[in-house]
Amino acid sequence: MLVDALAAFEKLTPPTGASRERLIEDIFGPKPRIGAWLAELEGQPVAYALVYDSYSSFLARPKLYLEDIFVLPEFRGRKVGYALFAEMMEEARRRGCARLEWTVLDWNQDAIDFYERLGAKRKQQWLLYQLEI
Repeated sequence: MLVDALAAFEKLTPPTGASRERLIEDIFGPKPRIGAWLAELEGQPVAYALVYDSYSSFLARPKLYLEDIFVLPEFRGRKVGYALFAEMMEEARRRGCARLEWTVLDWNQDAIDFYERLGAKRKQQWLLYQLEI
């Protein structure tokens, strides 16, 4: 499963069985919470992206949040990530979003370089916080 490969890459514990069930429900259930895209090469799934809607009160417009974008390491450098990211930008436009947002791990220099080549700008004044509930 691609999510397991992302967990290994990020040095995280892969999703549990219950987490996998919730993920499937949140993508394919009667009330989808997230959108999912799958990229294939040579008939094999090699990359995916997960997005959800967010909102800017100052712009009074929706935003698209890119939760995950991941390409299996052996398929990097073949423009799969670029094609998937370009599709996420187009999806944001289709939804009338003001912008596409995401986070990247500070040690993932390849991803940082990729995003900056596309013209993305790192937010300098914003700090990410999490509160587990």
